[in-house]
Order: sequence, then structure tokens, then C-alpha cells
Amino acid sequence: MREIEYAAPTSVDDAIAALAGAGVCRPFAGGTDLLVQMRSVPPSEQKWVDIKRIPEMTSIALDASGLRLGAAASCWEVSQHKGLRETFPGLVEAAELIGSIQIQNRATVGGNVCNASPAADTVPALIAVGADCVIAGPDGRRTVPVAEFVTGPGTTQLGDNELLVELVVPPVAARTADAYLRFSPRGEMDIAVVGAGVSVTLASDGTCTAARVALGAVGPTAFGVPAAADALVGTSLDETALERAAAASRDAANPIDDKRGTVTYRRTVAGVLTRRAVQLAASRATERSS
Repeated sequence: MREIEYAAPTSVDDAIAALAGAGVCRPFAGGTDLLVQMRSVPPSEQKWVDIKRIPEMTSIALDASGLRLGAAASCWEVSQHKGLRETFPGLVEAAELIGSIQIQNRATVGGNVCNASPAADTVPALIAVGADCVIAGPDGRRTVPVAEFVTGPGTTQLGDNELLVELVVPPVAARTADAYLRFSPRGEMDIAVVGAGVSVTLASDGTCTAARVALGAVGPTAFGVPAAADALVGTSLDETALERAAAASRDAANPIDDKRGTVTYRRTVAGVLTRRAVQLAASRATERSS
């Protein structure tokens, strides 16, 4: 029986060429989801394209132009990056919730996005900070907002022989901060019943001038909630504004009933987490402006 075919390119172009081979070709970063999924594919039909030797895909660059996060950078590297922790604490919070520390040493933010689970933690956190996906393929490169990249459970906008190269986040505006909160039965080693990512910008008088709200695990994909953001803008984030944002998240949630939570329960939690994430992000934005 033929062994699994393995390639370890050192450039994006070589990786794209390797993906064009015969059999079931898959980019291999951490493999924490992929190793399980590929069990159903006969070894003789498998080809693994290891992308962790490509410098562009493992780098973390944070400067005045924003963040460029390589798709193969591990969640552990993200969580330990001082600049990221200070600038995008919500994204770091999401990365720290992916499995155990051992898993985080292998798992990647890019892999979490490409796995396209409705309950992926990093996707709503990335939507909240306005992140884009940079995709490379035989026809060149293109950019897709994270909010549009995942098209359904387990499906993305990646075409044949295409690869997610990096995630790009614009620079953080003044008095802006993000937060990510998740509810799950266990604090660790579990997936979200509901996840909420939020970013807010405050004026010098504390008025909210911009906001993003995103939810995960309450629909086929993570998604932004413009009505919740609109409920916040122009307010001092008082109780009325927080309740309107929570209500908008409850209304936008479209979860399923399963053993981890009922539809009614998940909608209620979506509102609660939205409120708490807004308050946490606002507290951080206030600290940055002081």
C-alpha cells in the first residue's frame, strides 16, 4: 500500500503547485482538525502540503499599518505576542480558547478559520476587528473579508488549489478596543455554545462613535450584527443602549436545538454575551484614552 504523500514547500507559489497534485491534497498547518477529518480518506489517496516552513505564512507583523497574521502562525504564538495582547486583546482571547495549551502549540488561527466551524472562536473575533483573508491560488491573490470567507459549515470561499496565506487587520483607531467572550459548558477544551466579538470606538466624552458586533455558534456561520452596532453608536453605552444591542443580537441569532443548548437558551446567551463584551471593550477603550 502506498504511503501518504507529503510535501514541505518553502514558498507560497511552491505550495500552490503542490496542491495541484493528484489525490486529496490538503494544506497542513497544525492539523488539529485535519488529522481527524482525513481518517476517512484512504492513505494512498492522501497528500499533505506542510505550510509551516513558509516564512510568510508563519510570521506575525504588527506595526502602524496594522496586523498581518500568517495563516500558519500558532495560537500559542498569538497568545504570547505582547503587541497583539495589547492591541487586539479580543483576538488573543479567542486564540486562547482553542483547546488546551498543547493544542494551541499546534493549532493556528488560519486553520480555525478554514475549518469553518459555526462555533469557531477566532472568526467572530476577527469579524469584530474588520479582518480580511488574503487568498493565493493559480490565478494570483485576492482579498475577502473574514465575514464572507466562511460560506457554511465546513465550507469556505477557497477554490481549487487555493490557500489562505494571511489575515490582515487594519490599524486600531484611537480610543478603540475589542473583546471576545464565549460561553461553553466547560471553561476549556470545549466549543462555544455562543461566542461574541465586539469592537468599540469612544470619543473623548465617552460617546461611542463606531462599533462592530459579531456572533458565533448561533447560525451556520459566524456573522456580524449591524443592528447591534447601530444601537451603540451615538450613545454613552448606557443601559438603554446595551439592552438594545443585546436585543438585536438575540433577534439576529438563528441557532439550532441540540444537547448543548436550546434555541431559546442560545438566543438569551447571545444577548448576555453581547452586553458583557461591549462593556469589556468599552472599559479597554477608556483605559487607552486615559
